Amino acid sequence: MAGGGDELKLLGMWASPFALRAKLALCFKGLSYDYVEEDFKNKSDLLLSSNPVHKKVPVLIHNGKPICESQVIVQYIDEVFPDAGVTLLPADPHDRAVARFWAAYIDEKKQDRGGEGGGGEADVRGGGETGGSTERTFAVAEKLEGALSECSKGKPFFGGDTVGYVDVVLGGFVAWVHAIEEVFGLNQFDAAKTPLLAAWLERFDELDAVKEVMPDIGRLVELAKMRQAQAAAAAAAVAASAAGEAS
Repeated sequence: MAGGGDELKLLGMWASPFALRAKLALCFKGLSYDYVEEDFKNKSDLLLSSNPVHKKVPVLIHNGKPICESQVIVQYIDEVFPDAGVTLLPADPHDRAVARFWAAYIDEKKQDRGGEGGGGEADVRGGGETGGSTERTFAVAEKLEGALSECSKGKPFFGGDTVGYVDVVLGGFVAWVHAIEEVFGLNQFDAAKTPLLAAWLERFDELDAVKEVMPDIGRLVELAKMRQAQAAAAAAAVAASAAGEAS
């Protein structure tokens, strides 16, 4: 229970960066909730009825009413529980618009790597990037370095002295940032290239609310390796089929 008669239930999947985003928002706000782990191969009737359009996690159910899409969920939590925990969205309209812009930018660049409820699988495929893809990854990081400088105004987080909306949006990917670095050696927040982001990552990792909901990195690494092997097997099968047809 969230208090005051509010009942919160979150439908998620342990490896989904978008479900983690919702967990982070709830934890930073200090709200209690019931968590339901979804199986993507056997989606529950509750998930299908709560999100009939996309049929993906996360879904927040507040007093029986579903809210879908992680950014919408984070904004909803902040608006409905303004006095709980930290305030995520800035009070100033311009600052709020800037935060929403950068949140949209993050998802625009990440959407082809998992999507809402993607569980990080597509992030794993992107983790082995080389050449132009790697360059694009660092280009995005450099843009976010500038966003951090702009939004933080010299303070520790995008939200200033405390975490804010953009911290939560980007924070959903932190576990996969660590897993991808371990599996593929790709440090997306390189201190030499993006020192502000690298320092932000260290600070964010040390927050108690983050530690409370962060998935096990080792488990994500195993998932990454499994997805990598599946992708390699699928590619080999396509190549073998093409060779057979050519002969």
